[in-house]
Amino acid sequence: MAQNWAAAPVHGIGRTSGRESTLIRIPNFEPATRGAVAEARPRKAGVRPLVAAIVWGMTSVMAGGAVMGGIAAAPAQAQAATPNRNAPGSFADLAEKLLPAVVNISTSQNAPQRPQGQRPEIPQFPPGSPFEDFFKDFFDRQQQQDQPQRKATSLGSGFIIDAKNGYVVTNNHVVQDADEITVILQDDTNIKAELVGKDSKTDLALLKIKTSHPLVAVPFGDSDAMRVGDWVLAIGNPFGLGGSVTAGIISARQRNIDAGPYDDFLQTDASINRGNSGGPMFNLNGEVIGINTAIFSPSGGSVGIGFAIPSNLAKQVVAQLKDYGKTRRGWLGVRIQAVTPEIAESLGLPGHKGALVASVTPDGPAAKGGIQAGDVVTKFDGREIDEMRRLPRVVAETSIDKAVPVEVWRKGKSQTVQVKVGELEAAEEQGLLAAGPDEKQQPKDKAPAQKPTESLGMKLTAITPELRQQYEIKPDMKGVVITDVAGNSTAAEKGLRAGDVIIEVGQEEVRKPEDVTAKVQKAKEQSKKSVLLLVDRKGDLRFVAIPLS
Repeated sequence: MAQNWAAAPVHGIGRTSGRESTLIRIPNFEPATRGAVAEARPRKAGVRPLVAAIVWGMTSVMAGGAVMGGIAAAPAQAQAATPNRNAPGSFADLAEKLLPAVVNISTSQNAPQRPQGQRPEIPQFPPGSPFEDFFKDFFDRQQQQDQPQRKATSLGSGFIIDAKNGYVVTNNHVVQDADEITVILQDDTNIKAELVGKDSKTDLALLKIKTSHPLVAVPFGDSDAMRVGDWVLAIGNPFGLGGSVTAGIISARQRNIDAGPYDDFLQTDASINRGNSGGPMFNLNGEVIGINTAIFSPSGGSVGIGFAIPSNLAKQVVAQLKDYGKTRRGWLGVRIQAVTPEIAESLGLPGHKGALVASVTPDGPAAKGGIQAGDVVTKFDGREIDEMRRLPRVVAETSIDKAVPVEVWRKGKSQTVQVKVGELEAAEEQGLLAAGPDEKQQPKDKAPAQKPTESLGMKLTAITPELRQQYEIKPDMKGVVITDVAGNSTAAEKGLRAGDVIIEVGQEEVRKPEDVTAKVQKAKEQSKKSVLLLVDRKGDLRFVAIPLS
């Protein structure tokens, strides 16, 4: 069954331009519309009857205890569940203390209008048709009327972190593209807000309000201290209702929902709905340990699976937005991929952990520090890299220009190199993240056409000018080109296809098909279970481990 991701985020009111705003760019993400409640997607066949059956079955059990519809009642002698001694008897005192610090956020955006003098295209009719004159007269009358500027309005949530200076934290998608931002306090006081800074990568934004009205702030807590099963309290502005309190537990940690490069979400079953976006999630000490951001929902409403940005990630981003008006993240200058068991075995790496370096940015921090393509980063600045997606977060949190030790696995042994961390935003501005070989270079030699060689279920041949043009291979690219892949081969299962260029086999360069065959045979003689290929696909480098069995 296909999954749908829905935004916890923005609940809108008023008229809109009909434009749907994508709140978080993730696959199958169902965005909330700005200016109107998003319409629920049609349910798939069989879902509603199943839900009805479950509800009916529960009702029948509670109603009398008889077996109805195949669902049996619990025995009359069943004992009541033992109360949880750690569960609070009531959240009332905590909610009363925290509610004044939670705010509603209203944004408005001028809707785009047609340029003056431009009218909609008239439908095509046969020449001389009376409908042609009718539509022309209609559109002309509409154009002569004064049309006031329309505004799209939306609502979200936020919370005050600094009462003295009036700093408010919310989600980036709550205030994105807004022309006006208004913060609404618990007592309905409306205050115009200034956007201090925002960060799309973590979906955070920092606002500032100026007022003589007394404000209440809440502190950030330690999200790393939260354990699965701990109680949490969520406060926000669902569906524009304002000041709604829900409770639940931490259902999971370190969730990756493909929302961005630094996904590390807390999952909760506390009810989160549209309009809760940007609202705080509290621990029982009244500290913010998460910022509610997204929900998983087949219908658009809460089903008990919500996601919050952990406070330990948010604290650093908010501090940078406050100091610089933007983020200043650490940058290593590598492209990485996950280490699979096959890749770990072919590299001789004990355990499939770390981040495999697929390519290194020329003149970037990693290149200057001696990191090479094929290295597996296992530790960065003393912090273990147990999985690939942890490295970007650790590097981003590292101070710029700091020299750090980086432990890598290279050709069967562990090594340590020193790297001076760069700045990600500066690299983006200079276009270094997309840096690659100079496409203006021309090949010096013309390789003669060769008969394809078969290996690992692939047909391989040396790169020729004709193949460069056919497969859009860069002029300076060297290696062996794949011209065909057998449909039932392991190479096909790993995603290899015609036009891919094999650059290395077993971390050694190859220049002709015979090199590939020889290195594959050598790996078999060494009783290796797989062989590691470095493959280029139109400038995108990645390692692929092909099983030899």
